[in-house]
Amino acid sequence: MERIDEFLRKHHITEIEAIIPDMAGTARGKIIPRSKFESGEAMRLSQAVMMQTVTGDYPDDGTFSGITDPDMICVPDASTIRLIPWATDPTAQVIHDCVHFDGTPVAISPRRVLRDVLQKFAAKGWRPVVAPELEFFLVDVNRDPDLPLQPPVGRTGRAETGRQAYSIDAVNEFDTLFEDIYEYCEMQELEVDTLIHEVGAAQMEINFLHGDPLNLADRVFLFKRTVREAALRHKMYATFMAKPMENEPGSAMHVHQSVVDAESGRNLFSDRDGQASGLFYSYIAGLQKYTPALMPIFAPYINSYRRLTRFMAAPINVQWGYDNRTVGFRVPHASPAARRIENRIPGVDCNPYLAIAATLAAGYLGMTQHLEPSAPLASDGYRLPFQLPRNLEEGLTLMGACEPLAEMFGEQFVRAYLTLKETEYEAFFRVISSWERKHLLLHV
Repeated sequence: MERIDEFLRKHHITEIEAIIPDMAGTARGKIIPRSKFESGEAMRLSQAVMMQTVTGDYPDDGTFSGITDPDMICVPDASTIRLIPWATDPTAQVIHDCVHFDGTPVAISPRRVLRDVLQKFAAKGWRPVVAPELEFFLVDVNRDPDLPLQPPVGRTGRAETGRQAYSIDAVNEFDTLFEDIYEYCEMQELEVDTLIHEVGAAQMEINFLHGDPLNLADRVFLFKRTVREAALRHKMYATFMAKPMENEPGSAMHVHQSVVDAESGRNLFSDRDGQASGLFYSYIAGLQKYTPALMPIFAPYINSYRRLTRFMAAPINVQWGYDNRTVGFRVPHASPAARRIENRIPGVDCNPYLAIAATLAAGYLGMTQHLEPSAPLASDGYRLPFQLPRNLEEGLTLMGACEPLAEMFGEQFVRAYLTLKETEYEAFFRVISSWERKHLLLHV
């Protein structure tokens, strides 16, 4: 707590937002006066918070929240304390870990899941390194969920009407917004890197510098919140839906990853002569084998699967290739020291803790099981058959049947996650869409 106390004094903090990431990656928690936070009294939250669906509902059986709806203790992680740049009064935010009253971790906490995967790497003397890339759309304010989203009006007074990939002028349309985003990120030490305009209308991408997976997950978690807040202050929305507009590409969270020797820092994807190592190929093979069963994490909602469409800048299979953006796993051109694999499958709507844990878990299983990948693909991966689940229901079935993933994440977490996603799926399935009313009402 010494680091936290020093931070609170230095910045004259009056309030603290004590937050945890839930299953969706949403910030839950409490706003606490500084005096109460410094009193040392542990913050408590209901364990049921972890089982709240994205619609605000809970699984009916109460299996994972308990019939008495017990509390859990939230312990601040001092390394995560940051300013909240947009707050009126000096306010800090601190990400917390969730434990039971006996000090044991809450098994269904996403942050715990990632920590456990990293501990498995550490036990082998390995240290993963990741670098996420986040795509998102800017859209006009939309108060009616029945109306399609539209691109916002930029500084020229006009909205984008065509594809503007890598256009500097298109980014400059929203200069004042991005100035605020970069300022907010700098104040929070989120260490974002490059900004580009992506393929879709008012679709942007911001890349993060590579680093420790838990630290990066924390930064992505806070970054999403930051971008949404900055956009609101410019009278627009920023959305991290995987497929917000039907005629535009979807948004991904690509994850570059490598594994280094924990002691020497040497990239284990390269042999000492600079050639690709056996661990490199086994890591790819693990991604190929286990990704279909990980799709409920990489593509957690019904909407997520609308992004994974042929010829729409998203992979549809588990092929891999060198500098090939049409496959699920791309190996960029790089020096032996920087050899890495880009997982292009996760949507940006994923929980960053779970998505990073999932891609690392697949690679770990490949390395420890000495799996062999398919041959690299040098042709168009979009023209090959689908190898990924086409919907959430299929993905849930595969995940539930995969014992190695239950061992990696913990059986209790997997059962809880499947139950939560099935509850969300059932809620969606009850909704009758405008498409059904339009085409079926009078025609069948």
